[in-house]
Amino acid sequence: MNTTTSSRPQSVPASASRRALVLGGGGSTGNAWLIGVLAGLADAGLDVTTADVVIGTSAGSTAAAQIAGATPADLYAAVANAAPPHRTPPAGPAVPPGRPVSDHLERTGRIIASAEDSADMRRRMGALALDLASGYDVSDRWRATVAARLPATDWPEHDLLITAVDAHTGDPAVFHRDSGIDLVDAVAASCSSGSAYRIGANSYIDGGYRRNENADLAAGCGRVLVLSPFGGRTRMPLEWGMQLAAQVEELRAGGSRVETVFPEGDAEHMFGANAMDLSLRPAAAHAGYNQGKGLAGKLAEFWR
Repeated sequence: MNTTTSSRPQSVPASASRRALVLGGGGSTGNAWLIGVLAGLADAGLDVTTADVVIGTSAGSTAAAQIAGATPADLYAAVANAAPPHRTPPAGPAVPPGRPVSDHLERTGRIIASAEDSADMRRRMGALALDLASGYDVSDRWRATVAARLPATDWPEHDLLITAVDAHTGDPAVFHRDSGIDLVDAVAASCSSGSAYRIGANSYIDGGYRRNENADLAAGCGRVLVLSPFGGRTRMPLEWGMQLAAQVEELRAGGSRVETVFPEGDAEHMFGANAMDLSLRPAAAHAGYNQGKGLAGKLAEFWR
């Protein structure tokens, strides 16, 4: 299997007329909020899913693949009207089986605190994820879970970039339609913040370990809209430059116009420690929908 990756597909030329939509990570509630924002914007007359380039990271990679196969309205209805589940995290590599979210956050926090730089952090995160996978590899089950969430499993015609990190080397990876792997595998890898996800002979971890939103991959696009469920925040030291503010600065220095959208203050309870709580998804989607409808007028001139 050819799993060639690159920092940026060569087919994406720099052009001031090109528009990029960046969907950041944020767990189960973050995905629901992203879908809600996109649906609210569309219902108010601004469909940003027609972007030339869509960049998805972790939960944002799921949203990016979902909007390639269904309308924001249909996706929003499915989340907003879903029956409330028990307050437990979903099964899969997002959280190691049998381990509370708090334990995983504590363990990864120690790695971040002791790492020399971002490259060292990625290597250590990869080693941890590989160790977890060696004891209980959930790749096949996780693939089935991710596939069930996607309305279509073929790569779209527009440029869709899905981020991940090689668990063995710590090298960043960016998957696209010419990478030689299935879209389902790309999304499953990007969402693997716990146990490493296996694709052939390779294994990958969450794309958020590359950079938090990976908006820098939109370099060369004239307009860049970033939806960040975690509000641009980062667990990483600011000197590493992984935070969204650093990415936005780089984009603007390169001539891009950039707009960012964060959850409103009264939605804070749905993110952070609660990001993997499936029972909060409808509320997150509703919050995002209302926010999107309210922002459509402001963003219309920028986007069009």
